Amino acid sequence: MFTGVPRTTEELSALRAQRSELSNQLSSAAGRREELVNQLDGATGANRAGIEARIAQLDQRILQIEGDIASTGKLIAGARGALLQPASNSDGSPFMNVDITAIVAILSVFVLAPLAVTYARNMWRKGSTPVVDDKLARENADRLARLESAVDSIAVEVERISEGQRFVTKLLAETERGEKLRIEQPRS
Repeated sequence: MFTGVPRTTEELSALRAQRSELSNQLSSAAGRREELVNQLDGATGANRAGIEARIAQLDQRILQIEGDIASTGKLIAGARGALLQPASNSDGSPFMNVDITAIVAILSVFVLAPLAVTYARNMWRKGSTPVVDDKLARENADRLARLESAVDSIAVEVERISEGQRFVTKLLAETERGEKLRIEQPRS
């Protein structure tokens, strides 16, 4: 790894190869992170915590790779004008300087997009869960207690009314039976 600005075309080629390898590592790490994010949806308990730890570790690795790519890009950008001519790979194809736009696009697609999707998913979940108001819950509980008390007192009163009705019916039946007995008994 070079610590200074490349002075020869070999050093510049080595830096470009290093940057290419770092880009490959970034793509690989971002792909693994996306797989873990997909696994996280169905995970619970210790599995969820383990996956979240692995995602955090991958995020740190991705940030490190991006930092390495940025420092390599700075070194390449600092090379003299003569060294910035397109070099050739070992297979003879021209190797062009990777534009900063590609790095930003990779960062956006593999890092920022999953973070945005996760944030939006969390907002969606929070919006779909009902908000429980403690004051409202207490008021409802008090209302239900009063309603239960009222229903109990109504039940007691209805029982009293039915008891009175049975008593009156019994008295009427006895009175009617007594009159029948008087009518049926011969008078002496």
